[in-house]
Amino acid sequence: MPQPQPPEAIVEKVRLICLDLPDVVEEAAWTGTRWCIRTKNFAHVVMIDGGWPPAYAQAAANDGPACVLTFRTPQPAADTPRFARPPFFLPVWWRDIVGIMLTPDSDWDAIEPLLVASYCTLAPKALAARVAAQRQ
Repeated sequence: MPQPQPPEAIVEKVRLICLDLPDVVEEAAWTGTRWCIRTKNFAHVVMIDGGWPPAYAQAAANDGPACVLTFRTPQPAADTPRFARPPFFLPVWWRDIVGIMLTPDSDWDAIEPLLVASYCTLAPKALAARVAAQRQ
């Protein structure tokens, strides 16, 4: 049975943000699509459907259908109160990972800086500094 894929319109919105950053690679993940800086995954879009994939369905408390994006934070995610309430959720597999439920009405102006921060968290220091300087 084929795995559910995130809507192309949502993947395209994440793609436009992520591929604007230096040295980013987009690739098909074990499910969905992910964006990496070097070998480190800083953004991952996944479709939850019928409780699959179970780790994502459990973390999001949603059996789907639902499209989610996970990203990294510069500090433990639990230290940022806004990430503890919808549309965010806190997966347990890394202390610095956050998930967000994506819908056609998601606020992409708010999501973009989260993805840039995720990139800067995992990028080599010189690349992260270059991106931070360009965005000031």
